[in-house]
Amino acid sequence: MAGEKPLTVATCTAPVNIAVIKYWGKRDEELILPINSSLSVTLHQDQLKATTTAAISRDFKEDRLWLNGEEADVGHPRLQSCLRELRRLARKRRGGSAGAAAPLSLAYKVHVASVNNFPTAAGLASSAAGYACLVHTLARLYGVEGELSEVARQGSGSACRSMLGGFVLWLMGERPDGKDSIAQQVAPETHWPELRVLILVVSAEKKPVGSTAGMQTSVDTSPLLKHRAEAVVPERMAQMIQFIQQRDFEGFGQLTMKDSNQFHATCLDTFPPIFYLNDVSRRIIALAHRFNAYHGKTKVAYTFDAGPNAVVFTLADTVDEFVEVVKCSFPPGSNGDQFLKGLPARPTSLSEELLSAVVLEPVPGAIQYIFLTKVRCGAGPEAGCPRGCCRRPEPIHAGELKRGWTPGLTACSGRKKLCLLGLE
Repeated sequence: MAGEKPLTVATCTAPVNIAVIKYWGKRDEELILPINSSLSVTLHQDQLKATTTAAISRDFKEDRLWLNGEEADVGHPRLQSCLRELRRLARKRRGGSAGAAAPLSLAYKVHVASVNNFPTAAGLASSAAGYACLVHTLARLYGVEGELSEVARQGSGSACRSMLGGFVLWLMGERPDGKDSIAQQVAPETHWPELRVLILVVSAEKKPVGSTAGMQTSVDTSPLLKHRAEAVVPERMAQMIQFIQQRDFEGFGQLTMKDSNQFHATCLDTFPPIFYLNDVSRRIIALAHRFNAYHGKTKVAYTFDAGPNAVVFTLADTVDEFVEVVKCSFPPGSNGDQFLKGLPARPTSLSEELLSAVVLEPVPGAIQYIFLTKVRCGAGPEAGCPRGCCRRPEPIHAGELKRGWTPGLTACSGRKKLCLLGLE
């Protein structure tokens, strides 16, 4: 295959993370430095993930990007910030200086394609998974190792938390250059094996007010947000870490709900106010409180990010009953057999006493479907490759790809599977 020019490819995946102590507001817009620390739970990638493939070749004339199968603007400032920083780190690792000519492969243009297997921009942290995946993939492609959460943060703040698994702290930091605003693991994914996560998808539509614009308006106009960041969050962070380390679901659940409520209170305190929750969201909140009151303790805990979809934490021994309660409260439409996605739940009978106390006025079709998942690891190499060929970047000759390689689709050669898939 003389004369063919090499193509180097890497594929990685990254998970969604759900904040239990919320991040809302930046002290530096360009570096994406938060006004408070936050803490999240990393979800299992079998149910919710971004998959990104990146390729470099001397044949590429320009950088290009595909998101969920459609070409997107590769010049987006945040994407360019991540790309520029990773190329700088790669040059540094190879012994170059800022003023030196880049090694040949760093001068090549890059093609990136990414896809989410869950609704994008609907309050499910799609940008966090997308940018964590982008950074991890490009780091593997360029041979960059070490601390990467700082780079991911420059794409999307919460993306730094998706770089790690289990229970993850994002430190707000104090330095103006952001070098101390990084993610740290509080506990690994194996720490609390009984913990389960239900995502109740109320809407897969794009939210009317994006997180970036919403939090900036809150910073500018909400006195409650300033009080929350300075007086409330530091104590809650310490409490939440303790509850997680002790696997105290009562404390974990109550604080998760309180922090979600206060986050949305700051959105209402913003001027003009921001409404991320809808009537169905509020019905889910009320349902969770009735369910807990019936049992006399906290058995389920809701949290809402910037969108109407509910995330409900519970323990494995409560899953079956609560899934049935949700089905009775929000009877599924024509997709009854596909209403529950992800991990299975066993059908169970509910007592008349529970039904009368908890299920008050059913609203058919109000919830589109449920994801059932658990805690898992962070961003990393693509997990589904049977030969491990996606574990490290390998050169592939362009001639192997001439038969049908198209960004947004999957093309296979005899030696390697290329998953160039449609990044938030």
